[in-house]
Amino acid sequence: MQAVVLEGYGEVDVLKIQEIPLPKPGPTEVRVKVAATALNRADLLQRRGLYPGPEAEYEIPGIEFSGTIESSGEAANKYPIGTKVMGIVGGGGYAEYLVADERQIIPVPEGISVVEAASIPEVWITAFDALMDKGNLQPGHKCLIHAGGSGVGTAGIQIAKELGAQVAVTASAPKLETCKQLGADLAIDYKAQDFVDEVKKWAELKGKIGVEVILDVVGGDYLERNFRCVSSQGTIVQVGAMGGGRADINLGALLQKRLTLIGTVLRSRSIEEKIALAEIFISRITPKFEDGSYKPVIDTKYPFQRIGEAHTYMESNKNIGKIIIELP
Repeated sequence: MQAVVLEGYGEVDVLKIQEIPLPKPGPTEVRVKVAATALNRADLLQRRGLYPGPEAEYEIPGIEFSGTIESSGEAANKYPIGTKVMGIVGGGGYAEYLVADERQIIPVPEGISVVEAASIPEVWITAFDALMDKGNLQPGHKCLIHAGGSGVGTAGIQIAKELGAQVAVTASAPKLETCKQLGADLAIDYKAQDFVDEVKKWAELKGKIGVEVILDVVGGDYLERNFRCVSSQGTIVQVGAMGGGRADINLGALLQKRLTLIGTVLRSRSIEEKIALAEIFISRITPKFEDGSYKPVIDTKYPFQRIGEAHTYMESNKNIGKIIIELP
C-alpha cells in the first residue's frame, strides 16, 4: 500500500509516499480502506519532529480517517465488512489502509459522504470534550472560542449554539463572516481589536462579568489575557498551543477568581478513554449530524499526491474549517 512515511523531520519535502506492507488487524481490530484523512496542527508539529507519534515500524502521520471496513480480526464482530466508518488514531491516517480497534471507530452519519466524514472525528470530539465535558458549558452560559475559523472553532461554535450558550470568537478578518453564519454572537478580529476589551463589553451588556468558559487553541500570551476576560469560577480549556507553549500565569487572578485551567489532548489518552469518547460520539454527536443540527465545515480537498501542498496551505492559516486529503 501507499503511505507517507517520515524518515526525517523538517519542511514539506520530508512527506514522501512509499510502498509498505498492508497492516494486519489484531484480534479486536479492523482494517479500513481509507477514503480520506484530514489535516490537523498535530500533523505539522509531527512533521517537524515536535510531536512524535506512537512507536511503530513506520512513522505514518495522520490522526483521523474515514473509509470502509475491509477485514476484521477474529474477535472483531461489532461492524460487518463494508461498513463506512471514521475515527481517530494515534497515527497512520496518511495511508491507503490502517488498522484500529473496533471499539474506537464510529459509523459515518447518514447524510454525510465517506470523504467528508474525514473532517469530523478529531475536531468535533475535541470541541465537544472541551466545551461539554471539561468546560461544563451550560445553556445560557457565555463562552469564548479562540481561532473560531479553525476546525475546532467551527465545530465549537455549532456545539455551543445548539446547547443554548452564547458565543464570542476570535479570528482573522476574512474568517469572521463564516463564524457569524455558524452562529457566533460576537466575532472579534484579533489583529485589529483587543479581545479582552471586546469580550468584557459584550458580557457586561448581558449583565455578566466575563465568560464562563474559554476554549483556547492558541496559548502563549493569550493565557494571561484569558484570565482577564473569564468570569469568577470560570473555566479555561487549553487544547492547543499555536501561539507558543510557554506562558506566564497570573496566580493572583487564578486564586482570586477561583479559576479552573485544564489542559487536554486526545493522542495521549488511554485506549479505554478513547473507547469511551467513541461511545459518547455515537450516542450524542452522530444524531446531530443526521438531523442537520451539526454540519462539517470543509475548506479544501487535496489528492494524496499533493499532501505537501496541503501542509503548506494549512501553515498559511488561510483555511476556514478542515482540509481533506483524498486517498486513491
